[in-house]
Amino acid sequence: MSESSQAGVKRVDVACEGRAFQVWTRRMGENPRIKILLLHGGPGSTHTMYDCFNDYFPVEGFEYYFYDQLGSFCSDQPVDDDLWTIDRFVDEVEQVRSALGLAEGNFFLFGSSWGGMLALEYAFKHQHHLKGLIVSSAQASMRDYNRYANEVLAQSMDPKDLAEIRSLEAAEDFENPKYEELLAPFYTQFVLRMPKSEWPAAVTETMPRLNRHIYELMNGPSEFGMRGRLKDWDVKGDLHRIKVPTLVIGSTYNTMDPEQQKWMASEVQRGQYLHCPDGSHLAMWDDPEVFFSGLISFIREVDSAERRTT
Repeated sequence: MSESSQAGVKRVDVACEGRAFQVWTRRMGENPRIKILLLHGGPGSTHTMYDCFNDYFPVEGFEYYFYDQLGSFCSDQPVDDDLWTIDRFVDEVEQVRSALGLAEGNFFLFGSSWGGMLALEYAFKHQHHLKGLIVSSAQASMRDYNRYANEVLAQSMDPKDLAEIRSLEAAEDFENPKYEELLAPFYTQFVLRMPKSEWPAAVTETMPRLNRHIYELMNGPSEFGMRGRLKDWDVKGDLHRIKVPTLVIGSTYNTMDPEQQKWMASEVQRGQYLHCPDGSHLAMWDDPEVFFSGLISFIREVDSAERRTT
């Protein structure tokens, strides 16, 4: 079955500086009080990375939405480089929220990695629409991300392999098959902690669907130095502005510093921190029981608290 013919699919019109595009969404379940919009990573990735949510959310009776951001696999893929800015992505999420009928009394926003960054930026501008916010595997500063990647993660790698990675990066030889080969231990230690031969199909299918142009324009091609448009992104000083209940999810083996993730939860006004002790960047896949039990408990807790006050 194609993505467009699945039940619950709705293509949402989004206006971008006088231009009209469509983005793909799919509703799962129905719940008037709990509606969760899932923001995928990248930028330029796709919703299939979240297929594991289907193992947990339906039994809870949650209503949740898969969504491919503009430029991603199931949505329109314009080539205009002026579209790939944080402000434009935030405006897109707001248009999607409105089209799907998500509102303060029911709207939870979940984002992981780039999706977590986008969720923070959305909250800074539109938190009056939110019932709850979940930020997973994201930091609040790209400079801090680069520092952690180089001073902590890189130092855990084989020194000879790291030296060769640095050499290939200096030559900007990112298409060299050797580069991907050398990074394989990094991915299985910090991105998804299982042999690549055992990675779930939902994860392996996501990789070739990545819009590399958008990803590299925003992030850059290297795992050890964000050099794209996001390289100076830093919202640490703005976190205190977030008033809605917020869950920050971190993990021991993340590409993001778990200490900063814990700190982020203390900076927002009504924050909680969930730590996945066996998890990596994709803790929903390699530490799922901790990840989903904590996530579901947070959503239930926020909804119950609202019920008591209404």
